[in-house]
Amino acid sequence: MKFHVLGSLEVSANDRPVRLTGQRQRRLLALLLVNADRAVSLDTLIEVVWDEDPPTTAKRQVQNSISALRRLLAVGPAPEQPTIATEGNAYRLRLAASELDAGLFQNQVDEAQELSAAGQASQAAAELRAALRLWRGPALAGLTGRVLEAAAARLDEQRRAAIEECLELELRLGRHLDVIGELTELVATYPLRERLVGQLMVALHRSGRQADALAAYRRLRESLVGELGLEPGAQLRELHTAILKDENSVDALVSSASPATTASARAVPAQLPTDIAGFTGRVDHLKELDELLPDDPPGGATAAVISAIAGTAGVGKTALAVHWGQRVRHRFPDGQLYVNLRGFHPAGRAVHPSEALRGFLDALDVPPGRIPVGLAARSALYRSLLADRRMLVVLDNARDADQVRPLLPGSRGCRVVITSRNVLAGLVAAEGARPVMLDLFDPAEAHQMLVHRLGRERVGAEPQAAEEVITRCARLPLALAVAAARAATQPGFSLATLAAELRAAGGGLAAFSSRDPATDVRAVFSWSYEQLTEPARRLFRLLGLHPGADISVPAASSLAGVPDGQARPLLAELAEARLITEHAPGRYACHDLLRAYATELTHTSDANADRRAAQHRLLDHYLHGACAADRLLDPHRDPITIPPAEPGVAVERLADHEQAMSWFTIEVPGLLAAIDRAAQTGFDAHAWRLAWAAAYFLEGSGNWEPWAAAQQTALAAARRLADRSGQAHAHRSLGRVSVHLDRVDEADAHLRQAQHYFRAVGDLAGQARVNLDLCWISARQEQYRRALEHARKSLELFRTAGNRSGQARALNTVAWVRNYLGDHEQSLVAGEQALGLHQEIGDRHGEADTWDTLGHAHHHLGHRRESVTCYLRAVSLYRDLGHRWREADTLTRLGDAHHAVGAPKAAHDAWRRAVAILDELGHPDADPVRAKLRSR
Repeated sequence: MKFHVLGSLEVSANDRPVRLTGQRQRRLLALLLVNADRAVSLDTLIEVVWDEDPPTTAKRQVQNSISALRRLLAVGPAPEQPTIATEGNAYRLRLAASELDAGLFQNQVDEAQELSAAGQASQAAAELRAALRLWRGPALAGLTGRVLEAAAARLDEQRRAAIEECLELELRLGRHLDVIGELTELVATYPLRERLVGQLMVALHRSGRQADALAAYRRLRESLVGELGLEPGAQLRELHTAILKDENSVDALVSSASPATTASARAVPAQLPTDIAGFTGRVDHLKELDELLPDDPPGGATAAVISAIAGTAGVGKTALAVHWGQRVRHRFPDGQLYVNLRGFHPAGRAVHPSEALRGFLDALDVPPGRIPVGLAARSALYRSLLADRRMLVVLDNARDADQVRPLLPGSRGCRVVITSRNVLAGLVAAEGARPVMLDLFDPAEAHQMLVHRLGRERVGAEPQAAEEVITRCARLPLALAVAAARAATQPGFSLATLAAELRAAGGGLAAFSSRDPATDVRAVFSWSYEQLTEPARRLFRLLGLHPGADISVPAASSLAGVPDGQARPLLAELAEARLITEHAPGRYACHDLLRAYATELTHTSDANADRRAAQHRLLDHYLHGACAADRLLDPHRDPITIPPAEPGVAVERLADHEQAMSWFTIEVPGLLAAIDRAAQTGFDAHAWRLAWAAAYFLEGSGNWEPWAAAQQTALAAARRLADRSGQAHAHRSLGRVSVHLDRVDEADAHLRQAQHYFRAVGDLAGQARVNLDLCWISARQEQYRRALEHARKSLELFRTAGNRSGQARALNTVAWVRNYLGDHEQSLVAGEQALGLHQEIGDRHGEADTWDTLGHAHHHLGHRRESVTCYLRAVSLYRDLGHRWREADTLTRLGDAHHAVGAPKAAHDAWRRAVAILDELGHPDADPVRAKLRSR
């Protein structure tokens, strides 16, 4: 396939045009093409389609359009097809340089520059002319929007640079008569480009048209003075003087008609700040930056290469940029420019681009009288001075893309490193900046930093204290630096003393305060916070009330009491400011010190009633979501009564069992934290109900210890409320989890208490289920007659309550106990009754239990194949339902059945699978199954 962006966007396959459907597809393909072989984030793709007003379905629409583009590109042999690869939350278009006209153009320009450097001017000019013939009009003609227009402007500038270079070569070759017409047209189009005007002046003078040459200069000077208050550059003025005098030196000035001076006369600024002594870590990030280094001799890139380092406050962005710059400064012989743009300064005054340019022009020895007043003129002069130079430009602490765009050079030999707390997605899309995302230190980097600051001997003498210091600092480089500085200035203090101070701060920021705002962690965080809109500030503060490690969009919506559609842009604003990170699609987190800062803010800025209302909404979100998910996991579980959700709560909409399992799997850490937080803050009713809602999933997934801890919290909460139903449910769950933990005496005591409270509130189904649990304990103790009594009592209670699902499960339990009593025929009778009832009411959980029971009965009746069939059905259902412990339990019996029919390989396979699950769950039943593997 062939792709054309040097003009209107066109695609062809086998020399036939390929039709693109609609503006959305054209915009997406255009952005992927101008960023060919670079990852483009989903957010940037959304921006290119809708600018700043995307619909709520934007993500899905872009994904659908990408799928359509993939189908469009799927022509020809597979190895030769262009491909759109998914890379995390981004897409990368892979294609050969020969398939894209912009790639061909760049290759030919590179070849021309090599030929010119080798003294082959004629061949170089011919190569540039061939490259320029690839252009059919302005880049991406007909496509609008800020991102694409900026990308098109970048390509058009490369074209103009190639034209100027080509004309320079042709003038050197004496082709002045041939280029006058072209130069006249170009100067009319770009009247302020001094290099073009100088070339026209030389061509006219050589053709004997001295007056016309001087007139061209006069027109340029009048425009510069009238529009910009600026005189022409020194070289152009020198050329003008030589033409006035009709000197032979005009020919010698052909190459110097641009404003750039010769290398020997150029100022070589060295503005980088001092490197940090003992800089540690960031090895991979330094390698990423090394990939930006210019070729030697120059080649490859046709424009300045830009890297945008983004990360949260205090993560070490400036340190990384400066360290890398100092390390590679020898690769930039024309100097290094640096400016702190103060994008997040506490005074709120960011450096205006015009002010930054004034500093750069001063450093480049531009006389004050020649520095223009306007931003555009200053930027143009700056780019002209950097043309053909090798310079490193570090733009530190930028607020946004608009602040840095005027500071970007156009020279292919320049490299630009930008640091910002914001993710400068616009620069990535339009200017092709390469993002470098800086996160917290990993544990090894954090330890290395302490060693560098305090010495290996001191850190090695107290390894546990050192690890606690690292943990208390959340591996944030700034916090570690503050803590290490305190230890370094108090050499007589042990690290254990420092760790104790941090521990005493209770996770807050008091231990990281400083008189210097630049090293005061709270102050540094505040600079990002103060730049936010007020709704985003409020959401950030309220996030300090969230107890979990991360938060979903619906949970954040509930916390703030706003619809999802309002919460998403606020979360995006916080992520852009790097106060939170979107570590997975739709899930946001921040490190512990930022969480502590948010908690401080909400307690000082938000009224107590507002905080409590936010907590109520958050807990309602989790409670209603957990109950809905639990209902999908086991539709026949007896529900509890929960109050309606508060206004502003976003309730999860889950469609099926699979979504419910996924929701619990992701949310269970936050649910467990919410149970504790509810109990700590006076929401006791939420605490025990949340624990009830999570119980089935926690049991099925084998999370015994967290389940037990949650139920202890629930029991204490229900007791404070004197809620007998809540106490009954908590005691029953504690009884069941105690069986799994092999604490049978505790289990029996809890279940007797549960029975007492269920009787007190008249809950027949609750009493019946406790009898099923007591039956389970009795069977484990091999007291099968007592187990049968409990099963029959359960069946009686369920019948009285009219609970058909309970009756089916009780019938299966009767059949299960009869197996252990050796009455396998009666087990089959009861089991078949239970199976029919389960299938009639659609109870898949009960059906799985009953297939297991029937498998056991058939096995002991010598019906080997029927036994295997029943067990396989049970295993399949348990696996679908996510009940891993029961899956392992049945796999154990399936192995026994395979062994009985003389299939040792199948038996061992089933036992191995069972052991793997039980070991993962930490279940005591793993050892007996392991013994079977060893002995058979």
